[in-house]
Amino acid sequence: MAAFSIRAGRFARLIAVPAMLGVCAVAALVGGLLVWAGQEADEVAVDRQVALATLVASNLRETIAHNQESVTVWDDAVTAVRQASSAEWIDYNLGSWMHTYFGHDGAYVLDPANAPIYQFSTHSDDRPYADVEEVAKPLVASLRQRLLSGDESGVSDRILSLGEADIGVVAGRPALVSIKPIVSDTGEIEQTAGTEYLHVAVRFLDSDFVAALSRDYQFEDLRFAWEPSSERSETNLPIVSSSGDTIGYFVWQPYRPGAAVVSRIAPAATAALAMMLGLVGGLLFLLDRRSHRLAERDARMKHLAHHDSLTELPNRALFHDRLDAALNQSAGELVAVLYLDLDHFKQVNDTLGHPAGDAVIIEFGNRLSGLIRSTDTLSRLGGDEFTVVIPALRHVEDVELLCDRIIDTIRQPFDIEGHQVFIGVTIGVAIAPRDGDTRIELCRKADIALYHAKTSGRSRYAMFGAEMGAILQARRDIERDLRAALARSDQLEVHYQPLLNAATQRIVGVEALLRWRHPANGWISPDVFIPIAEETGQIEAIGDFVLREACNAAKLWPSLSVAVNVSAIELRSPAFATKVAALLLETEIDPRRIELELTESALTDPNGIGDQNVKALRALGVRIALDDFGTGFSSLGRLQQLEVDRIKIDRSFVSGFGRLNGDEAIVQAIIELAKARGLRTTAEGVETVEQGTHLRSIGCDDLQGFLYSRPVTPSEITALLARGSSLVKQA
Repeated sequence: MAAFSIRAGRFARLIAVPAMLGVCAVAALVGGLLVWAGQEADEVAVDRQVALATLVASNLRETIAHNQESVTVWDDAVTAVRQASSAEWIDYNLGSWMHTYFGHDGAYVLDPANAPIYQFSTHSDDRPYADVEEVAKPLVASLRQRLLSGDESGVSDRILSLGEADIGVVAGRPALVSIKPIVSDTGEIEQTAGTEYLHVAVRFLDSDFVAALSRDYQFEDLRFAWEPSSERSETNLPIVSSSGDTIGYFVWQPYRPGAAVVSRIAPAATAALAMMLGLVGGLLFLLDRRSHRLAERDARMKHLAHHDSLTELPNRALFHDRLDAALNQSAGELVAVLYLDLDHFKQVNDTLGHPAGDAVIIEFGNRLSGLIRSTDTLSRLGGDEFTVVIPALRHVEDVELLCDRIIDTIRQPFDIEGHQVFIGVTIGVAIAPRDGDTRIELCRKADIALYHAKTSGRSRYAMFGAEMGAILQARRDIERDLRAALARSDQLEVHYQPLLNAATQRIVGVEALLRWRHPANGWISPDVFIPIAEETGQIEAIGDFVLREACNAAKLWPSLSVAVNVSAIELRSPAFATKVAALLLETEIDPRRIELELTESALTDPNGIGDQNVKALRALGVRIALDDFGTGFSSLGRLQQLEVDRIKIDRSFVSGFGRLNGDEAIVQAIIELAKARGLRTTAEGVETVEQGTHLRSIGCDDLQGFLYSRPVTPSEITALLARGSSLVKQA
């Protein structure tokens, strides 16, 4: 017994106690290491989240300013804010659209005296700008001073105009207020420095913004608070104004991977010290997994900063980086830049909605990704604009083949929500070093080539050529000179082409046709300047001019009807019918003598404004003619649905008489259907006696063309009427 006790004491003294002490020491050391590693991991995780939140908050000012510049650096915006009648345009483009597209909570337009001429807000309907003015007033004053002094600091290829922004309290809520001047993008509109109209954008930093920030960057329980949280488990990020005042705080529960690991393995470590080494190995494994997850999240955040959230394609910033890298590493090889723009994409959004539009964008990106090399970069710049960077290009012909494949692939229908959607793509191409060796130069020339391809008919590609710059400049010259011509009275003229009754061979009406006698370039065809007028917003002023001239000329010929062409842009203006009615009343012209000629595309208005204008004008007595019937989307089936009084058969059918293409049968079918609906028919482009004779024989009501007369001045129309039957003898 005594020996047993001695052995037991020795075992305890020499083995058990040292072993227990050793295990406890190892356990204590490992436990200490665990606690220290967990704290370190937690600090790193918290620091990363704080850095990420700080970066997002600091980038918000530039993002909102960039959003504003999509509408403030724009000739049309300058023109609209100067016109009191453009409230709807301002609301759609500078107000509610900014909320719908970019999530802005307020938008205001200030005149040169800093008085609001337009106010949009999601928080108040009663003088909302009064809530913003306290924050905006010093920013407006600073911006006015900078504009007046010609300060250009901060302006770059990304930031196109001066701006001021600050964080403050608006309507009791934290908000970022950004001020931008509304300026000309072409420089053609004169503006006095310091007196520009200003655009004010407001983005609240609580509610929806906090929810989006929490969702996009995975901040747990993120919220805004006026005072910092005293909870040790929460992190506070102060929101500081430009003056250094703390407006409030972003508060959230930071993710702490170390604490989670320690709390998970502590019970197991306490229960079995003998498994310490295994648990240490398991701990290291778990820590490695946690670190891996943190690295994945960090990579995801970096990915979101450089990629488009909808398509996962590189965004503008990464596109610039990739293009710069390709140019720096080209070593004399060719580098191609493609600018791509979807054709008819707006129609998809208007008819099927924005979710369908997003689906088209995603499918478009997928199709393009399958056509390019792994070394190429496909990017989405925003909206329906894409780019492709092709480094290490061997032959220019390879780009041409790629463009052909892209166009052919995109022509295939898109199956979206059970609808087959047909769109196209237009491509502009610039190649280094042939077209330039810098990113800015290549992007500018690819954009010029894209514009050239669009003006040539869309669904095609164009390689940049030196002549394109001249063409673009010529277009800008025409735009500028057309504005000057509208302000004068000696360049734009309205000529009139007679319309003959097929049966009596007498003049029964005339069509008003605009002509431009340029002081330096002579006569400029409407086919050249009318599309430019439609793109630059001058078409409504031109339409007003032609309609007024036609009404005044109609007084000279009481027995004739007068036809005037109307563009889709004019017809879709809510005030169009009222404007026409006022002009008819002013000129004392019987509305039944006026005929407005519209194309079917003008009548296809998803908002229904065009249909409302047509119904109002027909109720007034104005007649409506469907021009160029047989082209574009026109069909005999659609004719049953259109509210018109006359059909004008396109000249392409008349010129096809005598050929083996069935044009005579098509024209006869149009005339018979028109008669069945009680509509009159006019054949355009009659140039031969045989054409006129055949059209009379199949029942066409009226004829128009060079066989009878070219468009002439009002005095020549009066002379033709005085000659009586002499015009018929010409046929």
